[in-house]
Amino acid sequence: MKIASAKVNEARVSMKHSMILCREIKGKRLEKAKKLLEDLVEGKRSLDRKYYTRTAKIILSILKSAESNAKQKNYNPEKLFVKRAHVNQSRPFRRPRSKHRLRGQTLKSAHVLIEVEER
Repeated sequence: MKIASAKVNEARVSMKHSMILCREIKGKRLEKAKKLLEDLVEGKRSLDRKYYTRTAKIILSILKSAESNAKQKNYNPEKLFVKRAHVNQSRPFRRPRSKHRLRGQTLKSAHVLIEVEER
């Protein structure tokens, strides 16, 4: 099996939104998955009338990184498929506040892993 992967730990995206997008691109050809994410970022296409632009930008950059890892291993880019798109919950990121407040804002983050395979 010829597999190339890319991973981002503690990406500043919602786990729920990234799971929706990863479920959508899993099993598709690499070019179709990239086209879908680019259309979401540009607002040409929606998933259930939502665009998920911020999450789509980050997942698109991870997908491009996996593609460049596959090219580095001399895989044929026309035969690449998204084998695995996986999201895990990360620790919450806390943004500090002024000294009179007890806590700051809690921001969402997730670990995102994408593997592409040559078939």
